[in-house]
Amino acid sequence: MKIDDALSLIREIPDYPKPGIRFQDITPLLANGEAFIAITEKFATFADSTTLVAGIEARGFIFASAVANQLRSGFIPIRKSGKLPYNTISETYGLEYGTDTLEVHIDAVSKGTKVLLIDDVLATGGTIAAAIELLHRLGAEVVHVLALLEIDGLSGRANLLEKYPDIPITSLVVS
Repeated sequence: MKIDDALSLIREIPDYPKPGIRFQDITPLLANGEAFIAITEKFATFADSTTLVAGIEARGFIFASAVANQLRSGFIPIRKSGKLPYNTISETYGLEYGTDTLEVHIDAVSKGTKVLLIDDVLATGGTIAAAIELLHRLGAEVVHVLALLEIDGLSGRANLLEKYPDIPITSLVVS
């Protein structure tokens, strides 16, 4: 399946979870095996087996773990507060509709580890910036940020490039 055909399976849900939010529902894409493979194969082209793959909870996990599997690499879960069982570091960030906190295990990566960071949506950039901060605090090098979708009107890309001008950002769909 071609990437454009896979991406066409994403549907927009207006006013979810709050009025004014245009939620991008990726479940039809995920339910189609060929579409899911097309996306994860595309994402895998941005790294190699020497790169660990980090995914942001919850939907970033889906793609990141599949990409790590394709690369035969490790997967780093970056989770919401209170979900990881071992010692963690945390970072609080702003969303387009509130605030939240991400955490990662203190031993998730070694200093100098190259990491490909994946999330499903790049909106304001707050979630991805928090994940980058966590990885940097552990000594990792974020080599690329990938997002399935980017919401152009929320300036997330500009916010990230201002803070992290040396980290490339790729989104498969910009709306």
